[in-house]
Amino acid sequence: MKQLIPVTIVTGFLGSGKTTLLRSLIQRRQTRRLALLINEFGEISIDGALIRDEAGGDEQVRIHDFPYGLIAYGDDEQFVPTMRAIAARRANVDHVLIETSGLALPTAVMELLQSPELCDDFILDATLAVVDTPLLLSDQFEHGVGINPAVNPAATMFEQQLEYADVVVLNKIDGLDDEALLLAETRVRQRAPNVRFLELAHQARLDIRLALGLRLHQPTRTEHGHTYTALPAMPGPQAGVLAEQSRLNGHAHSGLSAHSHGLATHKHFHEQDPGWLSFVLRSDVAQQADQLKAALLEAAKVEPILRSKGFIRTDATPRAVLVQGVRSRVTISVDAVKPAARRSELVFIGYHTSRSNVAAVLSNLTGTPWR
Repeated sequence: MKQLIPVTIVTGFLGSGKTTLLRSLIQRRQTRRLALLINEFGEISIDGALIRDEAGGDEQVRIHDFPYGLIAYGDDEQFVPTMRAIAARRANVDHVLIETSGLALPTAVMELLQSPELCDDFILDATLAVVDTPLLLSDQFEHGVGINPAVNPAATMFEQQLEYADVVVLNKIDGLDDEALLLAETRVRQRAPNVRFLELAHQARLDIRLALGLRLHQPTRTEHGHTYTALPAMPGPQAGVLAEQSRLNGHAHSGLSAHSHGLATHKHFHEQDPGWLSFVLRSDVAQQADQLKAALLEAAKVEPILRSKGFIRTDATPRAVLVQGVRSRVTISVDAVKPAARRSELVFIGYHTSRSNVAAVLSNLTGTPWR
């Protein structure tokens, strides 16, 4: 029987730091030959470009973009053929990493991995959910607050992503003390008591041994393929929260419980809530970084923008300038390798967000047209 290719799914809400974490894993891949499938909810691929820059043309790292849509969901005709192509070159692939959109559940990928088309070539290694820890601690994932206080769809999506994860990675934790980390773990456990492992990503870096090769799922053959069964039981969810946070490093874990994934939960999120929107704004005029940052902060105040990202054109550097925004947190940085963009392009993702209002704010505060 041929060896199955392990697949790791990386999920997490908008702006949690999935792409940065993947870039660090590429740096630490050692001799592993990787295939990466990068899914973004937007008509241009920003994350794929960042990961390509990190790979630097390395033939041992192959990247496949899945922009504007949800990977493996019902209307995705690209996923299965891409995976079949990877299987065809299995002698040159040690591991597959799939980054889902911040507005998707991992269950769609999980189900197709069990389909007759893929089950003889691939096995789910683990599902990692990356968490923006400061955002979790700011109560933005609590029901009754946020972009829609009555329901808070961001909280619902966040909780579902945690529910189907094997490993939760607390990201953006630098500067947080033990008390804050303890509170973050408590909030994760309250939402998903059956999560197997909690890991800490200092400086958005995770030991590759804690991400790849975990072998958390075992195939059980069925008439039409295989399904994933739980591993032998571990201490139950009543084990409580760690008092000693340093034990979260490595593989000392608290509150562990084996669990199986339900695969009937995913639907295209537009069928659940069509309020999630993505659009791109562009400008052909060189931008002043400080002015643009102020404009983005103001736009986040007047419109429910959850995520903004892209590259802008400036006269200050011949390099590309990257914009990353999570709600009202905006960073603008110069890329060390990528050449300057010919025009500025920013992707915005939000809930019932008005494109025209955001364009007006940016145009007024930067003094340049954004369309």
